[in-house]
Amino acid sequence: MTTSDNTPPTATTPGPKRPHFLREPERFALIGVWIILIIFFVVKVPDTFPTTANLSNMLGSQAVLLILALGLIIPLRAGDYDLSVASVLTLSAVIVAALNVTHGWPVWQASVMAVLAGALVGALNGFIVAKFDINPFIVTLGIGTVVVGLSSIIADSRTVSGVDPALSDVMLSKPFLNIPVDFYYAVILCGIVWYLFQRTAFGQRLLFIGQNRDVARLNGVAVAKLRWVGLICSSTIAAFAGVVYVGTTRSADPGSGAGFLLPAFAAAFLGSTTLQIGRFNPWGTLIAVYFLVTGITGLQLMGAQQYVQNLFYGGALVIAVVLSQTVRTRSARKRLANRDQAAVSPTNDLANSEEPAERSSES
Repeated sequence: MTTSDNTPPTATTPGPKRPHFLREPERFALIGVWIILIIFFVVKVPDTFPTTANLSNMLGSQAVLLILALGLIIPLRAGDYDLSVASVLTLSAVIVAALNVTHGWPVWQASVMAVLAGALVGALNGFIVAKFDINPFIVTLGIGTVVVGLSSIIADSRTVSGVDPALSDVMLSKPFLNIPVDFYYAVILCGIVWYLFQRTAFGQRLLFIGQNRDVARLNGVAVAKLRWVGLICSSTIAAFAGVVYVGTTRSADPGSGAGFLLPAFAAAFLGSTTLQIGRFNPWGTLIAVYFLVTGITGLQLMGAQQYVQNLFYGGALVIAVVLSQTVRTRSARKRLANRDQAAVSPTNDLANSEEPAERSSES
């Protein structure tokens, strides 16, 4: 029996590993589109788009939205929609402004009270959802409407301005690398949420709940408790976003957060289509936020009207939801196919192991 040194490798011989962007290019598709978008606007509006002032404005202006979206993805990871986040942002902003300007509280004490109020709203949302097993979509929509009413009462249905500039100094003054400091607060929060999702049992269990709530419960996961905590985290971070908002505007009114809800959901769902496809993740959310603001800013610099913002956010949300659902369906089919293949493979392995023995007996 002769052998050859040039025997070709078998099908099971592993080849050289390819980089992530070649093995799973869809994970980085949004980044690629973002780069193309930037190049397009650099070419089309070279005098205004690729400037330090414009870059600083884009990064700093979206810090509040990014913080709000990061809070939103925590309950979304467990499959819960929190429609009260924009209302909590409004409540927090109004509390800071009213306590500081109208009642003379130090701005830092007012900020702490605002964040605690947001946590209380989240606790109420979570209690109703967990205790009575009601769809959080309905619960947070109703509570959010109540919170808007409370905000109007606190602000006396008017704009409260003249907040202590000490808060603005922390958010806006002394920018690092010509970028407002509130952007760095949002990036730090990104890192915290990433650690929470990837390195803690809480984050992994939230993902388990979001994939299949009943299976998670049967495996001993405290589903109701974790959903409750997720909603508290969401509202607390939304309240922090309200404090940052007041720091950047030095004012607040009962309509402060009205324009943030749709962009936050658009960023969250669009972010779930990049880096970790089908999963809500903080770095994907950051990319989505600045992808959206790049498109909107570029179009406005080219002469588009203000309404392009609503068109861009609304269209991005619809496209992101469709892509997210498509990815989830494909992943479910892939898992089912892998499970079926695993069920069949032991039989194949047994047949392959018996084949050499049969050949040996024949010889």
